[in-house]
Amino acid sequence: VKGPIFANVILADEINRTSPKTQAALLQSMQEYQVTVGGETYKLDLPFLVFATQNPIEQEGTYQLPEAQLDRFMLEIDVNYPSLDEEMEIVRTTTGFGEVELKQVLDRERILQLQGLVRRVPVADYVINYAVRLVRATRPSDPLAPDFVKEWIAWGAGPRASQFLILGGKARALINGRFAVSCEDVRALAEPVLKHRLIVNYRAE
Repeated sequence: VKGPIFANVILADEINRTSPKTQAALLQSMQEYQVTVGGETYKLDLPFLVFATQNPIEQEGTYQLPEAQLDRFMLEIDVNYPSLDEEMEIVRTTTGFGEVELKQVLDRERILQLQGLVRRVPVADYVINYAVRLVRATRPSDPLAPDFVKEWIAWGAGPRASQFLILGGKARALINGRFAVSCEDVRALAEPVLKHRLIVNYRAE
């Protein structure tokens, strides 16, 4: 029986409440775009996009996500409390009566076209060098790492972070009407991309 994993867009609400078995299946789907059930492997249709939420407060009944799975997500976005105006709008729209009319914005073929367009955006070697050097500076064993990284960080970001910085930079450039990636695009993405790829090892003192 094919479940929700066979959709093009997956929303995993409170992903840390899923069992390790479910997390392992999701990891395979995110890494290989396929899932194995009962010894049989099923291919997943593209595009395959996973959005997940995680409650950082509650620990009871949760399972810590493996680093290999966290590394498959491109960005981590911290959602704080809404502003006064935003919260008023939330209450206004969710406590009244009204029907929401959904309208299709993109179809499968268009999403694949846009993904292909992003990959065709040119990027200069100096921008790639900037992104790679930035990522390497998070690794305590790398000569580029500053002293505070060597003191406080156990493991730095891997090559996937460099890839995501460039891919995200390409998408950001297109959104802003530009046809080439700049170092500013990389800087704008660096914090959310690198944040969840650093395993911080605080010393007891």
